[in-house]
Amino acid sequence: MLVGAAGSGKSTWAAAHYRAEEVVSSDALRGVVGSGPHDLDASADAFDLLDRIVAARLGRGLTTVVDTLGLDDARRTSWRAAARDAGLPAVVVLLDTSPDVCRGRNRERDRPVPAPVIAGQLAKAATIAATLDLERWDVVRRVTAEGRAVEEAPPHPAGGTARSEDRRNSQGLRFVLQVSRFPWGDDPTRWLTEIATAADGAGFAGLALMDHLIQIPQVGRAWDPIPEPWVTLGLLAGLDTRLDLGTLVTPVTFRAPGITAKAAATLAALSGGRAFVGLGAGWWEREHAAYGLPFPPARRRLDDVEHAIATMRALWAPGTKPAAGLPETTSYPRPAHDIPIVLGGSGDRTLRIAARCADAVNVASAQVDRAVAAMHGTDVRVTVLDLPTIGRDRADTWTRVERLRGATRAAAYAERTHAGTAADQRRRYGALADRGVDTVFVALADLDGPDDVDRLAPLLT
Repeated sequence: MLVGAAGSGKSTWAAAHYRAEEVVSSDALRGVVGSGPHDLDASADAFDLLDRIVAARLGRGLTTVVDTLGLDDARRTSWRAAARDAGLPAVVVLLDTSPDVCRGRNRERDRPVPAPVIAGQLAKAATIAATLDLERWDVVRRVTAEGRAVEEAPPHPAGGTARSEDRRNSQGLRFVLQVSRFPWGDDPTRWLTEIATAADGAGFAGLALMDHLIQIPQVGRAWDPIPEPWVTLGLLAGLDTRLDLGTLVTPVTFRAPGITAKAAATLAALSGGRAFVGLGAGWWEREHAAYGLPFPPARRRLDDVEHAIATMRALWAPGTKPAAGLPETTSYPRPAHDIPIVLGGSGDRTLRIAARCADAVNVASAQVDRAVAAMHGTDVRVTVLDLPTIGRDRADTWTRVERLRGATRAAAYAERTHAGTAADQRRRYGALADRGVDTVFVALADLDGPDDVDRLAPLLT
């Protein structure tokens, strides 16, 4: 969507950056249905034709540059909504051209815009930046009369706030809170909301939910609550946070890959592009049997992982066409941004699949060097799932060890969970960053409420 007064250089900028077929110009259409590009008497017919052309192009998933003044709020927001409905990013280019230049160019036209009209356009253009920001376009870019970018506003995707890729601590690490236990009492919504809000306030880049059908013995009892994650993430998407949201990890055995693709694309639409998918081969046979799900051999499950990634990528891509063994890829809403796929596991074949197909691979800290070596020469990030015991001081740490260790010897439990303060963890995480880790997923065995999130805040500075 181009925005600027007459003479600001919109058409020139569009011609320099896009193919002629991609630009839908109201001036050009006035020339088609009227006596020339500046025949204002033909405006109604020209805009009727323009709307139909824009709708047809968006319906085919094609890049569409709307070259009008862009100063009409209703028209502008209707085109933004149409782009979102088509699953395409909605971008504004605001021509930051001085009023004197606009007036000079206008005077050189065969049929100049009347002076009072261009004065009104310039007044509107001077104040429109704040309006555009409130309209929550994916990107608002200002360029000079020469076409040089002078400012790019933070993205404001539909339905949510900006993604949190820039949320890194001073060690260069992103931290995602992984929630695997749900002691929510009688008010699940309140507990989840408070945890997510606390994580956002503390500076976490994201929040991940474990995807299991029965609570796993490593975390709790079989009768402890464990919610369906994609439904739960939909609730969290409605909160006013910057958290990326996803699973760590969803087994390919639970859902057909197209259904996971649909859930993730919907989450992306609801959250403003803050969705990610953690994917794995699955490992716990008991939950499969309990829910009547097949549990094929490991080799077949890894085949399914590879197929699932190809299927999801195909369903998220623009256009409708045969792909990944599908007769068509009709799947809307399309995500406006890439949805990262984090593949969980450190086996040789899993690492090979990740290097070819994923955006990140998640491993235990002991497997970092193998993963970094396997991802060498690719853009695939290495992430770690860490389950530390973190206390506010030494005494608090050992109190937590005693409460959590069960039948395990205290010293062994402390060693296994790297028991210590947040300062101790920072030193350890700094070493992981030096070895090539990009993101740490942190899960606490004693995450009972938002106060437990707050004690992790020192990690995020």
